[in-house]
Amino acid sequence: MFISWKDKSAHGLSSYPLESDKNYFGSGALLSSLTQIVRTRTDEIMSLITDPWPWYVAGPAIAIVLAGLLLGGKTFGMSSNMRTLCAICGAGNNTEFFNFEWRKQIWNLIVIGGAMLGGLIAQNFMNGGEAVPLNPEILSQLQASGVESAATHYMPTEIFASKSMEDPYVIMLLILGGFLVGFGTRYAGGCTSGHAISGLANLQLPSLIAVIGFFIGGLFTTYFVLPTILSHFIA
Repeated sequence: MFISWKDKSAHGLSSYPLESDKNYFGSGALLSSLTQIVRTRTDEIMSLITDPWPWYVAGPAIAIVLAGLLLGGKTFGMSSNMRTLCAICGAGNNTEFFNFEWRKQIWNLIVIGGAMLGGLIAQNFMNGGEAVPLNPEILSQLQASGVESAATHYMPTEIFASKSMEDPYVIMLLILGGFLVGFGTRYAGGCTSGHAISGLANLQLPSLIAVIGFFIGGLFTTYFVLPTILSHFIA
């Protein structure tokens, strides 16, 4: 049974804490402080991982990775992996374009595999179930266009949820979008990462022209094509 210092004095005991009491309470306070410090530091570290990085951190990080690739004689790009996968499946037997030493591109497949795995981990374990913060004006515009999930999901469930695959309109959009991405990257000789990151870093004029085209196409799609596509989802 616990006896307070006042009770100890009333029972003829010493009114001062015993040495063992000091050690007990001192150790408990120290353990509590250390636990709080560890918890705080852990939260800070997780915030660095889960929160969006500012441009002055993410930009130099990309530049450092790209410099390492250039020094190693490699060029970075995501769409080139499709050519590698086709070559692995034997497409080079029928088409000269796919007849190349694909084993030298295995590192790029690892990169895209890491990107997919990182996205899976971030979506399911690190975002706390929260959507990407959007500008309130953009959010209201999307919701007015029928994309109600813009405030709660990373990807709009109206298009990308498994239930949406029952809608022939959505299936047609995905097939058409996939074709345009595949055709466009081959016709332009690369995708946004290949031209905007590797190409511009190598001071390639075709990459600059391609990047300008990306922005023009993105603006045109945002203001003219996307509203037409989303009109299907307005109740």
